[in-house]
Formats: sequence, structure tokens, C-alpha cells
Amino acid sequence: MDPLSVTFEQPNTADVRALLERHFALMRSLSPAESCHVMAPETLLDAGATLLGVREAGVLLGVGALTRIGDDAGELKSMHTAQEARGKGVARRLLQALLQEARDRGMTQISLETGSAAEFQAARSLYESEGFEECPPFGAYQLDPLSTFMTLRL
Repeated sequence: MDPLSVTFEQPNTADVRALLERHFALMRSLSPAESCHVMAPETLLDAGATLLGVREAGVLLGVGALTRIGDDAGELKSMHTAQEARGKGVARRLLQALLQEARDRGMTQISLETGSAAEFQAARSLYESEGFEECPPFGAYQLDPLSTFMTLRL
């Protein structure tokens, strides 16, 4: 039996909020403000995001959000695995659940923005392993040497 469970979450739940705040602080520490596109926890619901978590025995290990950016397109936001849970398959489980949620909502394309620095290599490798490919900036994003844009046709 798989001990990891995927759950729908709310950003105002204490453990979810704490993990989103850790993610926000980490992203802000790695990129200058003009190149950092992380959403503050309180803005996720305002953006109509669907927030998923991965839990083990009730403990939150990772979070990720999906927003709709077009009739049939979505964007992944705020993907984060707690440092102490890395290496357990949390990020892959979360990514696969978010992609399934996108399919269930009729989306045929998912895009994302992540950093281009070495600190983001594990994330880029995960996305590539699930079929994402680099693409030009989408939506309101601008070309930025500190960003990598990726997309996947579902």
C-alpha cells in the first residue's frame, strides 16, 4: 500500500500555509523580485487555483497548484516539497496528480515557469521526465534569463 495520499487543500490551513510560506521565502531568496513569479499564499485562491497536497500519515509533505490560463490551458504554480521529505517521490506524485486534475478539467496543455539556475535543476529534470519541453514565455511572462518556461500537451 502506498503511504502517500493526494488531498485537496486550502491555503489557510495551518500546515499548508506554513509550507507555502516556506516555498515563498525560498523562491524570494533565490531570485530577484523582478524575476520571481511565486504567488503569495493568500493570492492562490484569488487566482482560482486548485491546491493539492501530498500527505503521509496525515503529515503534509508537498503542495502544488493548478490555475486555468485559457479555455483549455493551465499553469502549474507553487510546487514545493518539504526539505525533509525530498527523495520520497512526493514531487512526482504531486505532479502526476496535478496533471490528472488538469485532464479532468478538460485542459489539453499545461505550462509552467521555473528558475534557470542550478538550484532549480531537480525541478526541471522532474518536469522533463514527465514530458514537459522548454517553450517561449506564455501569458504575461516576459523573456528572462533567470526563468525557464516549459509546456506539456496532455
